[in-house]
Amino acid sequence: MRLGVLVSGRGSNLEAVLLAVAEGRLAGIEPRIVISNRPGVRALQVAARHEVPSRVMPASAFSDVAARDRAIGEALTDAGCDLALLAGYDQLLRAPYFAAFGGRTVNIHPSLLPRHGGRGMTGLAVHRAVLAAADEETGVTIHEVTPELDAGPVIARERLAVRPGEDAEGLARRVLIVEHRLLVATLEDLAGVGWPSGASASMTAVPRDGRADGRT
Repeated sequence: MRLGVLVSGRGSNLEAVLLAVAEGRLAGIEPRIVISNRPGVRALQVAARHEVPSRVMPASAFSDVAARDRAIGEALTDAGCDLALLAGYDQLLRAPYFAAFGGRTVNIHPSLLPRHGGRGMTGLAVHRAVLAAADEETGVTIHEVTPELDAGPVIARERLAVRPGEDAEGLARRVLIVEHRLLVATLEDLAGVGWPSGASASMTAVPRDGRADGRT
C-alpha cells in the first residue's frame, strides 16, 4: 500500500510509522510522500531522515484554500498513493481534495470521537476539553476522512482511563503512546486486509475497539 502523509508539526506519528517501516514491522506499507502546510517543521526533518520525499504546500502559495486542497490531492495522486494519512495535519480538507485524490484518507484523533472533535479540537485543546468535562476515559480514534470534519466511519479505537488529578500535558503524553501503537497496528491491518472495492470502512474486517489497559 503506497502511503502519503500530511503533517503540520513535530511529526511524532509520522516518525512512528516510518520507524515501523524501517524495522520491517510494516512490510506492506510503502511511504511515497510527506506533505506539510508549514515550512521548517520537525516532521520534514523526520521525512528527510527516512529518505521520504516531501513538499511544503502552504495556503499562502495558492489563490485560495480550495486550490491548495486540490493541489494536495494531485500531489498524492502523482506520487501514486493509495492511502493518505493525516498525522497531526491541522487543516480542513475541502471537496477539491477529494475530487483530486481517488484513494482513501484516514485521520488519527486523540479522543474518543465524536467526543471532543470538530473545529479547534487539536493538540492540548483536546485533552483540556476531556479534563474539563470530567470524563473518566479518553483514548484514540482512527477514522476515514470525509468532507465533514471528524465525522467519517471509525476504523479503530482504543480507550484509556483518565487518572485522578492528572493535567493535560500528562494525559497528552499517555495518549500519544497509544496513538503510535494503534496507528502502526491499524496500518498493518489495512495493508493486509485492505478495503474491499465499494465498501465503507465500517464494513471491513479492520475495525478495532479496545482498551490500553487490556480490558474490553
